[in-house]
Amino acid sequence: MRSDDIKKGYTRTPHRSLLRATGLRDEDFNKPFIGIANSFIEIIPGHFFLDKYSKILKDEIRKNGCVPFEFNCIGVDDGIAMGHGGMLYSLPSREIIANSVETVMNAHCLDALVCMPNCDKIVPGMLMGALRVNVPTIFISGGPMAAGVGLHGEALDLNSAFEAVGAYETNQIDEKELKHIECNACPGGGSCSGMFTANSMNTLCEAMGIALKGNGTILALTKEREELIRAAARRICQIALDDKYKIRNIINAKSIHNAMVVDMAMGGSSNTILHMLAISREAGTPLDIAKLNDISRSVPHIAKIAPSLQTVHMEDIERAGGLSAVINEIAKFNSNLLNLDALNIEGQTILERIKDADIKDTQVIRTVDNAYSKVGGLAILFGNLAEQGCVIKTAGIVGSRQFSGKAVCFNSQDEAIEGISSGKVGKGDVVVLRYEGPKGGPGMQEMLSPTSLIMGRGLGADVALITDGRFSGATRGLSIGHVSPEAAEGGMIGLLEDGDIIDIDVDNYSINVRLSDEEIENRKAKWQYAGKVINSRWLRQYQKLVTNASNGAILEA
Repeated sequence: MRSDDIKKGYTRTPHRSLLRATGLRDEDFNKPFIGIANSFIEIIPGHFFLDKYSKILKDEIRKNGCVPFEFNCIGVDDGIAMGHGGMLYSLPSREIIANSVETVMNAHCLDALVCMPNCDKIVPGMLMGALRVNVPTIFISGGPMAAGVGLHGEALDLNSAFEAVGAYETNQIDEKELKHIECNACPGGGSCSGMFTANSMNTLCEAMGIALKGNGTILALTKEREELIRAAARRICQIALDDKYKIRNIINAKSIHNAMVVDMAMGGSSNTILHMLAISREAGTPLDIAKLNDISRSVPHIAKIAPSLQTVHMEDIERAGGLSAVINEIAKFNSNLLNLDALNIEGQTILERIKDADIKDTQVIRTVDNAYSKVGGLAILFGNLAEQGCVIKTAGIVGSRQFSGKAVCFNSQDEAIEGISSGKVGKGDVVVLRYEGPKGGPGMQEMLSPTSLIMGRGLGADVALITDGRFSGATRGLSIGHVSPEAAEGGMIGLLEDGDIIDIDVDNYSINVRLSDEEIENRKAKWQYAGKVINSRWLRQYQKLVTNASNGAILEA
């Protein structure tokens, strides 16, 4: 046991003395020590109840002969941080979380790990930290939020609240409906109810086999979720000392490929590309972003979930058969698309986990024969505007998959919000939102406010948006993010001028600006970037070390 390094032998008398101060007794020193990374924080709807869930988890771990040690990780709620300077801290928080998990686990030589995340950067941050530690690990999220109900009986979610702002500004809804949406879009605890970043990542944990069946879809604050927590506690005690279940034996090239297949089939958040690039590097099997289109071309898009389809939320996916039904349908279509022999944390192969899973509602999870698209719900575009690639959630496209228009350039999110709200953007325009990448932001802000304003103002099918920043999973429309190289490192997006014609062709995975090579070279020669004044010491450190989005926005020492 790793924990023997802090509890065995006469030289560890001081260590045991300190551990006794926490309540340990003689019999506890022969038991596995289990770390519990809990992201309880009171300001995040998906997390404010996790202290109660961790109590359930710890009680069950003790009943099963192990000793739990809970520690906490920070969290940032992207929705609350959206649209102001707080969003600069969201993506950097992923690195703090990863470092925290690595620090506590390795400093105290704990034998196994349970991670209890739910939202935004917390899931990938814990995954990255756990992969560095490499002990038997189980992820058990807090669960998704239920959808809300609008004045007219329609389903509501966080995206409804963001889009309501634009709808109110253009007199599509009145103040009464705006207030109703505010009060009902997020009706209770859990990760926001659609296929936003949190639920996308919790689903991918299940797809990779590092979480129990149902982790991505069983609602928060239900008896079913509590039983899943108890099952996770029992399982971690069974495998705590079994090297077979070290996390790097579960998360490997096979399971990462499976996760990307599921991502394409369900049209997850574009943020998943960013995070899976980083996670794969921590796992020692780095994804090649250019090869993700090979998966996209092969995998039918069979589950469309809010915000891509406002009538379907995570609770509906669970009712329709859950993630296992999605995977089973893809496997029946072409078993070669998946690594069905990949091991999961329950001791089964993926094939064994899904073999009895059936689609219970084909209006929610479609069969391959009736897929929304023959290709996946995410795509990577390349061209002279994004030589290292950029990401689009094709599942959320409203209107044509081909678009040509004139650039309307903004050098920050604040400029873009003001410009869109004041009518500077019209039909046929391409909004260029730059200097918001990992280095330029710094921190690669999410652009849900600009995209929601575009949708709310009724321009979703008539305007494209490109950015070196990123999007919330709530984004809809022809929204292209993660443009690499980013503007702050001299990428083409930083050289664009108002009126430049930009051509986007999603089906051919291309994005280009109509400029001659000579003109591009002339602009590169004139380009200068003074950078932004950053008052935060932490963000200045981050800015110096972070890579661009096509490299996962990881920190390089």
